Amino acid sequence: MTDTLRTPQVPDEHGLDGPALLDAYRTMRTIRDFEERLHAEFATGDIPGFVHLYAGEEASATGVCAHLDDDRDVIASTHRGHGHCIAKHVDVKSMMAEIYGRTTGACRGKGGSMHIADLSKGMLGANGIVGGGPPLICGAALAAKVRGDGGVGGSNQGTTLESLNLASVWQLPAVFVAENNGYAEATSAEWSVGGGSIAARAAAFGMPGVTVDGFDFFAVHRAAGEAVERARTGGGPTLIEVQLTRYYGHFEGDQQTYRADEVRHARAELDCIERFREQVAGHLTAAQLDAVDAEVARLIDEAVSQARAAPPPTAADLETDVYISYL
Repeated sequence: MTDTLRTPQVPDEHGLDGPALLDAYRTMRTIRDFEERLHAEFATGDIPGFVHLYAGEEASATGVCAHLDDDRDVIASTHRGHGHCIAKHVDVKSMMAEIYGRTTGACRGKGGSMHIADLSKGMLGANGIVGGGPPLICGAALAAKVRGDGGVGGSNQGTTLESLNLASVWQLPAVFVAENNGYAEATSAEWSVGGGSIAARAAAFGMPGVTVDGFDFFAVHRAAGEAVERARTGGGPTLIEVQLTRYYGHFEGDQQTYRADEVRHARAELDCIERFREQVAGHLTAAQLDAVDAEVARLIDEAVSQARAAPPPTAADLETDVYISYL
């Protein structure tokens, strides 16, 4: 059990108290262990479909979603969505079951890795369509603006120009987060991003654009906090470019012949979780952080065991969950 009694209760220089720091660490550790375990499990051949791992990018989803509520704020995701789901509090065991294609999954085993969704947590869903998230967020943000409930639509997705323009014209409470891991599949961003900066494109639409270090949780948290506050108070949308590195290939099985030793360097010198542990050394003890590691390890073990034991959908389930009635 985590020793919360010894956790400092006063906010640190980043505006986060001890429990909030522990929550952030737990989220990042959960994402990392979930993805590392999936890497091993996928190699067994027991998981159907494709898997795109988020390991190495944990500070981005955690830093952004720390500012969002489950009941009023929504996010849309990408094909690399496991980290976004966990950061938005989607149940880890239901996620693992979904990836295994089991009826106990978040989408009853019918969506798989690229289509995990949980509307009760404000997770509109991972998305197999590249660029499919931003238009969804414009709709969600428009709904929040009409309701006037202070909700924010945050999209952890490479943006599309049409959505940026629409969000700016309508002054929507939206936050667009472009997670720039350096590649479009195997194509380097240096060859494919005109102007050299994704964040700079925001200027064309009259919205703020900022680039942050995606290996630094606190840098992401600070930038996202400013963007969310701007959205909630009627200041309109923001584009945040988070620069980071994925630890695995574009998909499981990717030979990664387009990369040299950058992953080794990132793991050894830049890792967001190890950096976080160093940054909070004056606020949390190593024992507290290690206790979280142990809790998360048990959770992931249970998630895998329960997923393996759960039944897959049957032919009788084929036509269920196809349509929803709002009457």
